[in-house]
Amino acid sequence: MSGNIKQQFTNYIHHLQDAICAGLEGVDGKAKFIEDTWVRPEGGGGKTRVIANGAVFEKGGVNTSVVEGKLPPAMQQAFGVPESNFFACGLSLVIHPLNPYVPTVHANWRYFELYDTEGNRLDCWFGGGTDLTPYYIFEEDARHFHQTLKNAITPFGDDLYGKYKKHCDEYFVNKHRGNEMRGIGGVFYDYLRPTDAANENELFRFQQANGNAFLDAYLPIATLRKDLPYTEKEIEWQEIRRGRYVEFNLIHDRGTLFGLKTNGRTESILMSLPPRARWQYDYHPDPGSREAAMEQYYHPREWI
Repeated sequence: MSGNIKQQFTNYIHHLQDAICAGLEGVDGKAKFIEDTWVRPEGGGGKTRVIANGAVFEKGGVNTSVVEGKLPPAMQQAFGVPESNFFACGLSLVIHPLNPYVPTVHANWRYFELYDTEGNRLDCWFGGGTDLTPYYIFEEDARHFHQTLKNAITPFGDDLYGKYKKHCDEYFVNKHRGNEMRGIGGVFYDYLRPTDAANENELFRFQQANGNAFLDAYLPIATLRKDLPYTEKEIEWQEIRRGRYVEFNLIHDRGTLFGLKTNGRTESILMSLPPRARWQYDYHPDPGSREAAMEQYYHPREWI
């Protein structure tokens, strides 16, 4: 297989970072991303870009990282491998809008290699996906988001959207909350291992198709809903649901746990957390309210 895939994918995520940041800034119209370049002492580093206090986006980050070094013992155990070295590169983003009618969005596209102590590559895989977390549902927005992802994926296989949608529905779940999804899903895939050089290039193109679909999937929704009026009641519900978002990221999310266990940059990893969230003891929305109606959407359903 091509030994240059690391550099190709690294170049791609940096170009994608530029494009996504420019697209989000265009919708916000006020705030700009600030870049913080960092170095990991064990090897590699990254570019953290954050936006805050905008007209549309209250807090968000679009981060790239390219890291390498010795695989920590905790991850050796998780992967079931002896002493090893690793390389990982990827783009991860989370955007928390100000208006409760604009959904939070998350995406990640990554590539990983594992080596023995002699430097021989033992394994490699691609992973990633994107999912949407609305606080109030507009079903046409959900259909648009899922249809855009399906359109990007289908050229690589008619069955892939359904397969990766199901994986997303099953992954972004707060199991400690009765298997409640954190949002309305999207697509998610992991451990896509190339079988040969041709398949490696195919998987790289698949990653590009997914990454390139992000702005088309999300920006029209943010643009359509960003000026809707809202009250403190909608803010309270947004904060309750953001609390569930925090719970998933800190308890269940493999990417967060991997970053913290490999001595990643804590500020960049926890960028995914919202600036405001709320935990209210034994909270239940009022029966018959819009908030109560939203609870039916935090379970798997077909959107297209």
